[in-house]
Amino acid sequence: MIGRLRSADEIYHRGASLNFLHHDLGQRKRGEVVEITLSSGANVRLMDSSNFSNYKNGRQHRYVGGLATRSPQRLTIPSSGHWHVAIDMQGLRGSTRASVRILPAALPEIREAPLSELPSLVRNDLPPDVDSGGQYHDVFISHASEDKDEIVRPLASALISHGLNVWYDEFTLRIGDSLRQKIDRGLASSRVGLVVLSHSFITKGWTNYELDGIVTRAVSGEQILLPIWHNVTKQQVMDFSPSLADKVARSTATHTVNEIAGEIAELLRST
Repeated sequence: MIGRLRSADEIYHRGASLNFLHHDLGQRKRGEVVEITLSSGANVRLMDSSNFSNYKNGRQHRYVGGLATRSPQRLTIPSSGHWHVAIDMQGLRGSTRASVRILPAALPEIREAPLSELPSLVRNDLPPDVDSGGQYHDVFISHASEDKDEIVRPLASALISHGLNVWYDEFTLRIGDSLRQKIDRGLASSRVGLVVLSHSFITKGWTNYELDGIVTRAVSGEQILLPIWHNVTKQQVMDFSPSLADKVARSTATHTVNEIAGEIAELLRST
């Protein structure tokens, strides 16, 4: 009989078949935590589907976990996918009972690095704008139509009070609009682009993939839009787009409209 498991994420060779408890976790997200409660010490393995299949058939497999001498055990899912927990008594005496539950992943803090650290937010080499007669703007604000009164108009007014030229009426987004065309057109004639991400914005059907591709320039990975989170929770941000939650942003929950406008004005004055 092979001895005790040694460490997390090790490769393990198994020969004979083995009785084990199995918990199918289904599709899980990276960062979620699996909590395993045991009645006595046991071997605990957290495995994706491929490695679980190898484990069942006595083949080499990788896992997260090991010998659990304390309860509960908490294991973090390392990547999104279909996951399984297997619990066995190999090398141990007696038996164990087990329960398994999923704990939510830790929510990210909205990144609030100084905007001066993101020079890619500002465009100073704007091409000629034939459609608008050569007119340029300091800031454009892309937003859902439902957010105009509550947040967009006050933000535009605060930016204007700092002497900035703001364009936002043309960038009211409605169902059926092309999100990319609207934002690309705004970026073509403005030095800084903002996008107000709210519950109304998220529920309009634009995909997180599309929006993430707009906020970040695909080739260089530079951030070219500043998201303004408005009346959305960190969990809602994560559910909509985990990658967007990692972008530098500002939130109306932690900053006033005047504070956000002042920081944008300072960024434009310094570049």
